[in-house]
Amino acid sequence: MSASDLAKALDHLVAGEWQRAHEIVQADKSALAAWMHGIVHTIEGDLDNAQYWYRKADREFPGAGAVPQEIAAARERLQHRD
Repeated sequence: MSASDLAKALDHLVAGEWQRAHEIVQADKSALAAWMHGIVHTIEGDLDNAQYWYRKADREFPGAGAVPQEIAAARERLQHRD
């Protein structure tokens, strides 16, 4: 999956459009996409599923209140992705 696809998913997350972001990130098997998948489920309110995806991304789950910071951090990571 291209970086531009993941950037679109991040734009959807910023807009609160978790369903549209979900369609993109579920097709990608990278750790970054798993992290974003966790953010999707956090926004959705499915925190158990969110925690699963954070474990797959090898990241600590920061809780539902950290969504804006997580989106910003994921965008930063995407910009430095090889």
